[in-house]
Amino acid sequence: QVQLVESGGGLVQAGGSLRLSCVVIGSIFRLNTMGWYRQAPGKQRDLVASITSGGTTNYADSVKGRFTISRDNAKNTVYLQMNSLKPEDTAVYYCNALTGLYDYNHWGQGTQVTVSS
Repeated sequence: QVQLVESGGGLVQAGGSLRLSCVVIGSIFRLNTMGWYRQAPGKQRDLVASITSGGTTNYADSVKGRFTISRDNAKNTVYLQMNSLKPEDTAVYYCNALTGLYDYNHWGQGTQVTVSS
């Protein structure tokens, strides 16, 4: 069984920074693309950033230049460094990982990020 354990959320003022971490635990044959999604109240869950096993990254336009995704393959961990945070970044952030030959989809429990103005 695969579990994703997130940490690093919290309350921060606009302009501040936070770093999210997500470690993948369990029997993992192959850890493929990992990513972060977010969901604000009343809105759908949207991709924030993703990173392939080879290190290729992809970002939502709204976070380009402010957020950086990275991963440590030896630790099965993905990070999201969030700088210059804005109130509109407030959401529950979910870690996502695709594993195995067929990209089985796994989600973390979510971590709240609140940016005050």
